[in-house]
Parts: sequence; C-alpha cells; structure tokens
Amino acid sequence: MNVQPYFIPAAPVQSEEEIKKSHFITYLAHTPGIEAAKTFVEQIKAQHSDARHNCWAFVAGRPQDSMLWGFSDDGEPSGTAGKPILAQLSGCGVGELTAVVTRYYGGIRLGTGGLVKAYGGGVQQALKLLQTIEKKITTKLRLTLDYGLVALAQSVMSQFEAVEVQSQYNESVQLVVELEFLNVDAFTQSLINKSGAKILVTRMDNE
Repeated sequence: MNVQPYFIPAAPVQSEEEIKKSHFITYLAHTPGIEAAKTFVEQIKAQHSDARHNCWAFVAGRPQDSMLWGFSDDGEPSGTAGKPILAQLSGCGVGELTAVVTRYYGGIRLGTGGLVKAYGGGVQQALKLLQTIEKKITTKLRLTLDYGLVALAQSVMSQFEAVEVQSQYNESVQLVVELEFLNVDAFTQSLINKSGAKILVTRMDNE
C-alpha cells in the first residue's frame, strides 16, 4: 500500500477556445474512482448532447496508477483525442482527475495533427487554471483506555491531528480515531510512552 500523499483537484475548471470555427470546451473535475469519473463524463455528455464529440480521459486514483486510467475518442479518428487528453492528465502529477473536451464542429477539418493539438492543448490550458490540494492517506485506530486517561489521549490526538470519529463510554472508554497513515507509528508510541502502556492501540485496517 502506497501511503504517500498526492495532489487532487480543489475545484472544477472550465476553459473554451475556437479553432478553425470548431468550438472546444474543456472540463476538469475531481473524480475519486472510476465510477465517479464515468458519472462526470455522462453528465457532460448529457449537458452537450447536441455536440459532435465529447472526448474524455481520466486518472481515477493515484497519479501513477495506470490501472485506473481510461480514455475515449468518442468518434474522432483513433488516437487523436482520448490519448492526447490522457497524456496531459498523466503528465501533470494530479490524481482523481477527469477531463472531458466537448467539440462543436465548425465545418472545417483539422486533420490528425490538428486534432491532437486541439484536444491536448485544450487540456493543457485548463490545467494551468487548476487549483490542487494535498490528499493525505489516512487510517483508523481504536484506543481502549480508562476514563482518567481521556485528557492525555486527546492531547496526543491534537498533537498528531488525529480526529475522533466514534466513541463509547462503558466500563472503559473506546475511541476510534482517524489520522494520517505516515503518523501511525509515532502516534502509537507517544500514547504508549505517556500512558505507561495503559492505552491499548488496535489497528482497524482489517475490520
């Protein structure tokens, strides 16, 4: 499992240009997963059902994970639209990103090279407008402790930016916390050291 953070889109982007009377509209959006990517493509297709082509590509997970890539020329000559769009996305280092380029045909053929340039260039322009945020890979831990140690646990949680997502107060206290994967070992060690090993930490990866 790769636990390094990566960048994802912070907000959708749209850009437009006209090339030889053809109108190109490029849409970029955050799509966490293949289903979300396909849903976004269908939304744009429905929005522009009168367009000649709605070509697309997506990088639906971590930027380097080519198992989660996809593309379509949507009726343009093979290799002139989907691949140039994907080349821009896979080269930009941003994950969970889908691009749809809508083309309203203007009556003048662009030729193979012209199409590659138009579709790839449209995405390149849109990427310049894209704001990104860092996606941290998180995991959940269960803490089991006595009531008297809750304040101590909360202090360590705030130090490591761990968020309480569930709590049960019975004979003992059980807290489920979520924190960045890279901090798990240091967080666990800190709790054990400060509580004299009285706080039990259980990983929840397998639950």
